[in-house]
This record gives sequence, structure tokens and C-alpha cells, in this order.
Amino acid sequence: MSMRWASGGPRFRVRVPAPDPAPPDRAPAPAPAAQADQSAGRSPQTGPTAWTEHVGAITAEWAPTVARILLGLVFFWFGYHELVQPGGWTQYVPVVNESSSLAVILVLAHGWILFVVAAALVAGIAPRVAAAIASVLLLEIVISLIVTGLSATALRDVGVLGLAVCLTGCKNQRLVLRN
Repeated sequence: MSMRWASGGPRFRVRVPAPDPAPPDRAPAPAPAAQADQSAGRSPQTGPTAWTEHVGAITAEWAPTVARILLGLVFFWFGYHELVQPGGWTQYVPVVNESSSLAVILVLAHGWILFVVAAALVAGIAPRVAAAIASVLLLEIVISLIVTGLSATALRDVGVLGLAVCLTGCKNQRLVLRN
């Protein structure tokens, strides 16, 4: 009998019987871990392939969370700037004269909405609802930018809109206070 570490649970040494030597006409039996992988329908992997699979699994698990937090930071940035300097943003308010007090009020309201949605995205409070509201806000921004003429800014915001729409459909996210 040989001494090996037991798999799973607390670490303690157990006696495991040595495998029977295989007759010369048969191939040696696979290792216990390989048997478990084969019984689960997957082949054991080692080397770069196993590493890329592991990194891919971690990325798939955490990507929606990272995207949600980054989108929240973008909303914080623009919400903050709309609240601090609303006069610089009144030119983007469609239909309303940019020098009117109504334009300033609309920019301030928009800034507060961006700020609240950003807080919900970063904190993970109802992340799918916050992403849906972010999608509506970004759609409004894209439409107002396209009305004034197609620009690089409008195309960039179309990409951010795509991110918000994708986050609306993500069910499994990490670092969420409330689903």
C-alpha cells in the first residue's frame, strides 16, 4: 500500500491500495482523476489548453460584472460633469434653446438620473433593471446625437448602448447586492 493525499475535504493521509500491475497484453488503467474526467464525458487536459480553458471560464464568469462596473463608472463620469457644468451640455438638448433655463434644468435632471443609475450599476442593486434603464438613457443620447448629425461620438455611444443591452440580458453576475 502506498501513502497518498485524499482528494477533497480536509487534508489527511490515507492508505490507498497500489493498483494491480496490468498484464503485458493490456494497456495500463487510467489514473483515478482521468477516470473521473472520462466518466464525466471530458478528456483530461494539461498544459496550455487547460490553462486557456481555466482563464476562459474565469473570464466568462466575471466579464458581466466587470462590464457592469465599467459602464457604471462611465455613467458616474458623465453624470458628474452634467451636474457640475450643466451649461456645457445644453447644446445636446434637442428642440430646446441651449441658452434657456429649461435646457439647464433638463441637463441637471439627466445628470442626476445618470448618477443614480451609475450607483445602482456599480453597487449591483437590481443590475438588470439598472442596465435596462441605462439602455433607454443611451438610446435617448444616441438619437439626440444622430439628430444633430452622425459623428464619432454617436457611433461610440452606439457601442456603449450595445454593452448596456447585453448587460440587460445577463442573469448571473457577481458582486450583486440585490438581483
